[in-house]
Amino acid sequence: MKRSKVMVQENDFDVAEEIRWLRQGLPEIGAVATFIGTVRDINDNSTVRAMTLEHYPGMTEKALENILKVADERFEITSATIIHRVGPLYPEDQIVFAAATSEHRQQAFLACEFIMDYLKTEAPFWKKEDTPEGARWVSARDSDDTAKERWEQTQ
Repeated sequence: MKRSKVMVQENDFDVAEEIRWLRQGLPEIGAVATFIGTVRDINDNSTVRAMTLEHYPGMTEKALENILKVADERFEITSATIIHRVGPLYPEDQIVFAAATSEHRQQAFLACEFIMDYLKTEAPFWKKEDTPEGARWVSARDSDDTAKERWEQTQ
């Protein structure tokens, strides 16, 4: 991988700017695959007024860097980025940006999906939702573990 970036931040991100950074000076790139996660206004049949994301500074960045390293080892990617927001967020806010570039679309798509599946299970983030019933911590989903297991079976 020629270029990678990991950011954990409170501020929002500009998708067009991030894609420009991934591609700049790399004319061999023929594909850019991205994922943008946003805050929903409902989860588990309850209204979500806000969400607070917490993390362990330093540890979180290392986990995200490792995810990109493993993605680079598994897929033919040219550049990749993970940006994850922390702090208070509200419905429609962007939470996460994951992107991978490659010469051809299949490797970019696979790498981006891999990055998100591992991010959901390996990155030390904690989410607390503010609902009309009160604050609640969001538990890990079995479907995220299942998605990660799929990649472990295809090594």
